[in-house]
Amino acid sequence: MTFLTIGHRGVMGVEPENTLRSYLRAERSGMDGIALDLRLSKDGVLVAVHDPEVDRTTDGSGAVADLTLAELRGLDAGQGERVPVFEEVLDAVRSPLQVSVEDRAAAGALAELVVRRDLVSRVEIASTDESLLAEAARRVPGLRTALFVESLGAAESVVSRAPAAGAATIALDIHRISLEAVEAAHAAGLRMTGLAVNTLDQLRLARALGLDGVTTDFPEIRSTGRFTA
Repeated sequence: MTFLTIGHRGVMGVEPENTLRSYLRAERSGMDGIALDLRLSKDGVLVAVHDPEVDRTTDGSGAVADLTLAELRGLDAGQGERVPVFEEVLDAVRSPLQVSVEDRAAAGALAELVVRRDLVSRVEIASTDESLLAEAARRVPGLRTALFVESLGAAESVVSRAPAAGAATIALDIHRISLEAVEAAHAAGLRMTGLAVNTLDQLRLARALGLDGVTTDFPEIRSTGRFTA
């Protein structure tokens, strides 16, 4: 099975996170996919922002949900970049996308867009919310989903939760993954990936655990990963 390297919010270690500049560099770096985060603006547009507020990643302040698209577009997201609308991302890069959503309104808007633009083969929805993923999978036949797990707990518990949410992939912090969990996931026909893998030692750990892939902030991990066993 191919070992996947996914660009984290583009390649946020070297470019402003969740910007077109970052996504384009991730694609040029040969990433197998790009992970990004979506939220709804006040006027219902899907925009690429990780935090509930814009304070950390832009020169503005306030909740994304309280700002219109026009207000969001007026902010500097780093090096002159603007907060991207998701449809701009779809048009700017051709890479497979792992799209993280954490609220039902955004998930519903994303599901509608996936159907309208026939994106089932290109977009995977990821979330820590199992019921959100299950609902998205019901709404969009064939949709791929990934369950983000914040704490490992018992390996059997994690592995049973993923299929219940319609997820084929489990993703969690590289430091919280056990060999037992990876083996249990594989035995159940599930993939397991680790994040964020940003050093050679972390990459070696991912390989030793038998992970199916990693999410990384740095383009160098992609080239190194090709030769690390």
